Amino acid sequence: MLSVKRFVTFITFYIALVSASVVFQTEQIPGDTKPIAGGSPLLLCDLEEKQLLDISSVVLSPNPPERGNELVITAKGEIKTTIKDGAYVDVEVRLGYIKLLTQTFDLCEVLKENDVNGLTCPVKPGIYDLEKKVDIPDEVPPGKYTILARAYTADDDLLACITGEVIFSF
Repeated sequence: MLSVKRFVTFITFYIALVSASVVFQTEQIPGDTKPIAGGSPLLLCDLEEKQLLDISSVVLSPNPPERGNELVITAKGEIKTTIKDGAYVDVEVRLGYIKLLTQTFDLCEVLKENDVNGLTCPVKPGIYDLEKKVDIPDEVPPGKYTILARAYTADDDLLACITGEVIFSF
């Protein structure tokens, strides 16, 4: 379970990074989706809703991520509101059709615990270009992971919706 928690932290990091594998088949995700520039397997979701975080790109190296190796995540985006204590991320992770996790994370705690370029709450509006190195544990079970993550302000306004799939080989 520790490996799954590390993996989920890595996923929620996407949202924490620019504030920024995996959970429903794409056709089951409510609302429209579109790829995030940068060639990552991530998609913006809930496009019909106003989002206060404009993610312009996410680059993964290597892509796809590999078990037992370091992953470098580079993300760019614009935060349109101050992110303060009380902001949170709802995350659901599935391995195939099996739900591994449904959990709410404190966004400010995720930033603090993962040293995202020194960002701490409150995070001021602005354009951010961030990079984070993450070790993917060898223990992550092989398979197709699907993630759905929605980040919200302390006032329950949608910051961002991200979904995607990552396949870890045997």
